[in-house]
Amino acid sequence: METAYRIDILARLGIILLLPIGLHMGQLWGSQPLGGGWLVLMWILTAGWVGLALAAFVKRGTDACLRLIIWDDRIRYLLIPLLAGLATWSLFTDWPFQQNWYAAKILICSGLLVIGLILRFVMRHWTLTFRRLAAGGPNAELEAKLTREIDFSRKLAYTYWIGIGTVAFIGVTKFF
Repeated sequence: METAYRIDILARLGIILLLPIGLHMGQLWGSQPLGGGWLVLMWILTAGWVGLALAAFVKRGTDACLRLIIWDDRIRYLLIPLLAGLATWSLFTDWPFQQNWYAAKILICSGLLVIGLILRFVMRHWTLTFRRLAAGGPNAELEAKLTREIDFSRKLAYTYWIGIGTVAFIGVTKFF
């Protein structure tokens, strides 16, 4: 389980940083209009979000971690519809993102945040399952469910990494 947490924090920080780096680069390329003070504010908010994720990692396996993760989830609940809505709107109107390739990147990022949430819910369930197994000993039903969840999560993780690669590919090629 410890290995899963250590792997997860890298992916979690990656997805958190993917958004501000992409928005900053988008401003430099003229793909999105928010620069200056907006970029500074975005980086300050991102630093807070990174701090929240790292605090949850440090407190992993505790009830404090679960409380911190709820706040992280709330950030995602706000960002997912905001990014998806702006990206979709931009694909039809070229505002606020002036290039379709950039709007597509933002739309895919919102989908990656959804995948991250799903993985988070599954991993949260793993924590509870491991606690039950530790307290009650072997349980074939719980172990079978855990195996199914691990298989599901592995597929989601591959989709997640393919999505990140797709965002990078679109950004490099700007093919539409």
